[in-house]
Amino acid sequence: MASSPTPAAPASPRSSWAKLLGVVGLLGVAVLLFRQFQLAQRLPEALTWIRDQGAFGAAIFVLAYVLACVLFLPGSVLTLGAGAVFGVAWGFPLVSLASTLGATVSFLVGRFAARDWVASRAAGNPKFGAIDAAVGREGWKIVGLLRLSPVFPFNLLNYALGVTRVRLRDFVLASWIGMMPGTLLYVWLGALAGDVALLAGGQRQRSPAEWALYGVGLLATVAVTVYLTRIARASLQTELDRTPTPTPPAH
Repeated sequence: MASSPTPAAPASPRSSWAKLLGVVGLLGVAVLLFRQFQLAQRLPEALTWIRDQGAFGAAIFVLAYVLACVLFLPGSVLTLGAGAVFGVAWGFPLVSLASTLGATVSFLVGRFAARDWVASRAAGNPKFGAIDAAVGREGWKIVGLLRLSPVFPFNLLNYALGVTRVRLRDFVLASWIGMMPGTLLYVWLGALAGDVALLAGGQRQRSPAEWALYGVGLLATVAVTVYLTRIARASLQTELDRTPTPTPPAH
């Protein structure tokens, strides 16, 4: 039988505040840069430039995605953009790698650098106690179900799972697999939007057969994603219902 993990020694108040201020400072810098340089408006140009840089550009995209995850910026915009400029064949594996790395870095920050702050935020969610207990019992299975049926927003979930008892290896594998359906759907939508924009500008033409194939693929992706999400939601609820929520000790 595996032994229970040894609780970590509580961090000193000064150390906890220093870590929290560091995280808040990074977030503030990111928001200022985002507004100052109007990154939202320049994103399409930036993604096109990244595509033209080959392997170096792919590395820049992965780094940007990881930073977006850590700093609570919307990764869905980057996912759609990757589909638009890279297409499905290259965009999907690139985003899958980037989102998994971003989730892992956020997980590690939540576990080590900002543990007290994340724990205090997650404790305010009525479902987190049951999720924490279920993760401790089932591990990767609950992480995978959470990825397929997100109870928490993506970025918050990365940090919140860092304060649970799930092992890093199980978190990475379950997150990578569980995020695949949603990643494929967003990349496909981005690729379709990119094609429509190019067609409107007269830069690309597609035959009716190509459009039919594109449409069938999109519908199949949507159907599979919705089906998996419904199954995951029901399975997750079943696991939470049979997991007693820990009650805080009386003072």
